[in-house]
Amino acid sequence: MFVHGNPETAAIWGPLIEVLDLDDVVTLSPPGFGAPLPAGFGSTSDDYLAWLVNELERMPQPVDLVGHDWGGGHVIRVVIERSDLVSSWVTDIAGCMAPDYVWHDMARIWQTSGAGEEAVAAMLATSLPDRVQMYESLGMTAEVALEVARATNEEMGNSILALYRSAAQPAMAQLGARLSEASGRPGLVVIPTEDPYTGGEDRARWAADRAGAQVAVLPGLGHWWMMQDPDVGAAALRSFWSSLDR
Repeated sequence: MFVHGNPETAAIWGPLIEVLDLDDVVTLSPPGFGAPLPAGFGSTSDDYLAWLVNELERMPQPVDLVGHDWGGGHVIRVVIERSDLVSSWVTDIAGCMAPDYVWHDMARIWQTSGAGEEAVAAMLATSLPDRVQMYESLGMTAEVALEVARATNEEMGNSILALYRSAAQPAMAQLGARLSEASGRPGLVVIPTEDPYTGGEDRARWAADRAGAQVAVLPGLGHWWMMQDPDVGAAALRSFWSSLDR
């Protein structure tokens, strides 16, 4: 099961899933990020935890969870709170849970009342071609950038603000303090060395050690490693899954 983050849709997994060539893949879009917002859904980290737990409870057996960006944060929370639903887990934002992690510049804007609303309004006012170009410049393929740009709407903007504000520090550090509780299930921390958002390799290795997880370093790849080099990403996942005792 693959869970994406912000500001994305399940399209980000397409190139990687194609290379993996599996017949039992499920992709999940968090509400507000490529999926409709249910009535009363608050888009906080706690809301997304409850959402993912509900989705997993519908599955016939514990699953192998793979999370990217905020999807990786949701995955960690589920492993800590409901490990019975998880067979194994993968995240690529483990460094965000280190005690000295500082949110990136855009996140801090979203977390600021007034400035966050202005940033979201500016995002929504951007034309579709310009939005596509922006996503491409950040590392998405043209095809995925177009799908993500089309899905960018007011629901996503509001969800961004609620989610990031619910995770303002010390929330992430407090989550990091519980990482040892994720050690009951085998885990993998993916470390794209050129990802500017997730705290760097040292913090990611700290988190992996605390969670008892394996590490896969992806040299030269950035935040959207699954699109930049799906063969390398698929190899890392296959290596991890083949190491599991089942």
